[in-house]
Amino acid sequence: MEEATTRQRLLDALREAPATPRELSKRVGVPTSVVYDHARHVARSLANDDDEQLLVAPPECKDCGFTGFDDPLAAPSRCPECKCERIAEPQLVVETAEQ
Repeated sequence: MEEATTRQRLLDALREAPATPRELSKRVGVPTSVVYDHARHVARSLANDDDEQLLVAPPECKDCGFTGFDDPLAAPSRCPECKCERIAEPQLVVETAEQ
């Protein structure tokens, strides 16, 4: 039997429950940076799927609440508004379309 690819394991984990890239990293056993890379590919592959889509709650500054980061599937180093480095990770989830 074939072992699931990293992207398939990420997709399966996101179908079970929402998670941050760090949480997915621990669940799937890959570095957090790899999760971000694969999440972009998962989002693209699901973009043409009528049944599922990858939803991303953007990162949020823990000081001022800023959420308007340019790329929600990136790990920002600091807030462009207040320059704070305390940034909550994005939250990812695969949502299934209602029939």
